[in-house]
Amino acid sequence: MKLDTSGLESTAPLVGARHIILDGLQMTPSFDLPNTCNFDGFQKEAIQMVKPAKGTTTLAFIFKHGVMVAADSRASMGGYISSQSVKKIIEINPYMLGTMAGGAADCQFWHRNLGIKCRLHELANKRRISVTGASKLLANILYSYRGMGLSVGTMIAGWDETGPGLYYVDSEGGRLKGMRFSVGSGSPYAYGVLDNGFVSIFVVFLLIAGNALYRYDMTVEEAAELARRSIYHATFRDAASGGVASVYHVGPDGWKKLSGDDVGELHFEYYPVVPATVEHEMVEVGAA
Repeated sequence: MKLDTSGLESTAPLVGARHIILDGLQMTPSFDLPNTCNFDGFQKEAIQMVKPAKGTTTLAFIFKHGVMVAADSRASMGGYISSQSVKKIIEINPYMLGTMAGGAADCQFWHRNLGIKCRLHELANKRRISVTGASKLLANILYSYRGMGLSVGTMIAGWDETGPGLYYVDSEGGRLKGMRFSVGSGSPYAYGVLDNGFVSIFVVFLLIAGNALYRYDMTVEEAAELARRSIYHATFRDAASGGVASVYHVGPDGWKKLSGDDVGELHFEYYPVVPATVEHEMVEVGAA
């Protein structure tokens, strides 16, 4: 038995010229490839050539009462300062924070995406996701996008059933667990203050700059001052960091913002201007 499909065939002849839109849809897009033997290397160099230089300073460290997180608020592209009021500490959930270093759009988007996944995990399992699980989730997502131009250098800090947790995650899928981290162009200067004021959790010593004792079992106020001073010194030396030094504390009851101080005002607080004394005053001598 043969089916008659003649009714399905179009018998109307094509009259006139073809439509220009149809021609555009049927054309296969094409472009010339670069004349190079190493296309992957050429692609990486091209990405680096058009990628604007960025700068920031973020830090976080674990101490007895939780995790202290601090960051500046300056956004820059090379020598251009685009904003002085960027929120670089992002709330993932009431017990977890993420810091932003690298591309602002990349960090903000993936932190929001991580917050959604953490909430879905909480609804499905009737318990909050751990800091370890959240950081691993973000690392797996970024690893799947490696080599595609993302620029993310973030810290995931929070408090879960096991206590405080701190992880560093980057856009290549790398993930590190540690007691303290600093990320960004100003991180070497921040590390200088952190290492000077927090060398070991077992060693107590004198911090010369602040003339105060800093240790693992320091109070929340002492830890906040250490974080604030570290951000200030980084903004003082690094031109790509500045604005406001924001300090957050993550404890058993969740995160809380402790302060947000303008680094210009912090400079005069740490180094007040001492009025100069005039030793000899020149007096005009009248003619004899």
